[in-house]
Amino acid sequence: MSLDIVILAAGQGTRMRSALPKVLHPVAGKSMLGHVIDTARALQPKSIQVVIGHGAEQVRQRLTGDDLAFVVQAEQLGTGHAVAQALPNLSAERVLILYGDVPLIEADTLQRLLQKVGPEQLALLTVKLDDPTGYGRIVRDARGEVQAIVEHKDASDEQKAIREGNTGILAVPGSRIGEWLGRLSNSNAQGEYYLTDVIAMAVADGLRVATEQPLDAMEVQGANDRIQLAELERHYQQRAARRLMARGVTLRDPARFDLRGEVEVGRDVLIDVNVVLEGTVVIEDDVQIGPNCVIKDSTLRRGAIVKANSHLEGAVVGESADCGPFARLRPGSVLGAKAHVGNFVELKNATLGDGAKAGHLSYLGDAEIGARTNIGAGTITCNYDGANKFRTVMGEDVFIGSNSSLVAPLNLGDGATTGAGSTITEDVPSHTLGLGRGRQRNIEGWQRPKKQS
Repeated sequence: MSLDIVILAAGQGTRMRSALPKVLHPVAGKSMLGHVIDTARALQPKSIQVVIGHGAEQVRQRLTGDDLAFVVQAEQLGTGHAVAQALPNLSAERVLILYGDVPLIEADTLQRLLQKVGPEQLALLTVKLDDPTGYGRIVRDARGEVQAIVEHKDASDEQKAIREGNTGILAVPGSRIGEWLGRLSNSNAQGEYYLTDVIAMAVADGLRVATEQPLDAMEVQGANDRIQLAELERHYQQRAARRLMARGVTLRDPARFDLRGEVEVGRDVLIDVNVVLEGTVVIEDDVQIGPNCVIKDSTLRRGAIVKANSHLEGAVVGESADCGPFARLRPGSVLGAKAHVGNFVELKNATLGDGAKAGHLSYLGDAEIGARTNIGAGTITCNYDGANKFRTVMGEDVFIGSNSSLVAPLNLGDGATTGAGSTITEDVPSHTLGLGRGRQRNIEGWQRPKKQS
């Protein structure tokens, strides 16, 4: 059966104490609403309607896609009123209601819920909690059939003792939702149009209300303040860590690992503490990542080693290559097989060929460095003249002496050498020594200056 999804994302989130709309606050590097939209897309709906209000333009700008339709709720008059704003756009056989501040809901849970929806049956996602304070209570009859949902503020003491709470996530027949929304009233403690009142209407109309529960109660946890947001973050990371370990990854401490994107991992991968993976990261077999590393939008080939305190973005580390500690690989950096980048070396838009080495204290920008080339400590490619960037190209088996300044544009042929301390401003042919430094002069009898009293 066809499916429309409505995501409620109009709330202000005053308890966040933030200028940012609540649904744009991040969990694992992605907005809460972004997580919900991704889950909605996994269900392959006919349409995704996002109801926005506070910070509407910010939400539109941050979340884009041809499959998204934004509907504005100018006044926040309750969840029923919010869904009604999307009603003209709903034409599918089933309608699923989700919430933009409930980011951990799983597609599998929603699939189970949707399987229970039919022309004469609703499906409601509920959760059993030790302390359901704040949740609407699920009222059942003697046979266990759902009769109504009573909001916490409207519940009697007897109803507040019920441990089964309403998550707000609801799937209904598309042919009936318009009629029920039109009959909603705001005669309640909040003065709002509750979507939950649809349940009692459906029962009165002779429809059955089926229920489903998440496998993990945290799936339906929302975030109204920074404390709850942090709880969601930690749970997300715990879940991500468990999934990686189940796929053969060793995490030195699962509590000190952060995934803020997507990762593809091979076998026998070792990840030490305080590693952050962002964007899209590919980690092949036998890779080792040391502590305190940040790796973003990068690929680590089989057997690669990233040592402690390194920062990689938009980089490729080749098979059995290594970098760090304290290495920085900026976008466009590529290390060939068995290449080596040591401590305090920075690469930007630079390629090191197979077996090439840059051991320490160097900046290599806009450079192409051939196989087996050795870069001495303190080498700088001078690639920027204040207006334009220029490239440095080195052939194979080049030897760059320590503290060399290579002023681009520059070409160094295969087997070329530069003397330590040189400033190289012209091309160096193959198998040639390039020297670019002043001659040393020793002054006998020279006296050091003395401090003036």
